[in-house]
Amino acid sequence: MIERAPEDRAHHAVSGDRRDPPPYTPWQPEPETQGASSPLSGPARHTGEDAPSLGTSGDAHGSEAAPAPGRVREEDVIAAICNVFDPEIPVNIYELGLIYAIDISEEGDVKIEMTLTAPACPSAQELPGEVEAVVSAVPGVRSATVEVVWDPPWDPSRMSDEARLVLGMF
Repeated sequence: MIERAPEDRAHHAVSGDRRDPPPYTPWQPEPETQGASSPLSGPARHTGEDAPSLGTSGDAHGSEAAPAPGRVREEDVIAAICNVFDPEIPVNIYELGLIYAIDISEEGDVKIEMTLTAPACPSAQELPGEVEAVVSAVPGVRSATVEVVWDPPWDPSRMSDEARLVLGMF
């Protein structure tokens, strides 16, 4: 299960006694998705033939082999969630820090704990259903369940640095 905490946002490589951040790689559109936005830049979504193939070699990152049959990769679940945007904010919900936990069983059942920016969020009805739908479409997923939790409450410290940059919060 992945737990996201504000102080544990970035993945770091450990070297010696200090932690070095991974090298910065600017986002570049793939030739076949020309015109598509960055996952952080807005509500452009892939559908039909232009959708990236999750869980196969040659996917958006092109470096990992397909998972064993019936095995769901956390990276594929996260990639699917990154296609879900809060309609009021031009950043995907993963980078906003709305996803608190992802639990993947050996059988392919995925349980996601997420929150919303506020209890009265106008998207309270649609976002959990959209997350459930995109995760259900990931290869190997047998079922997807989304639980909305309010503890701990969401606050801007949960956003990634990339989300803050897009929103001009630096």
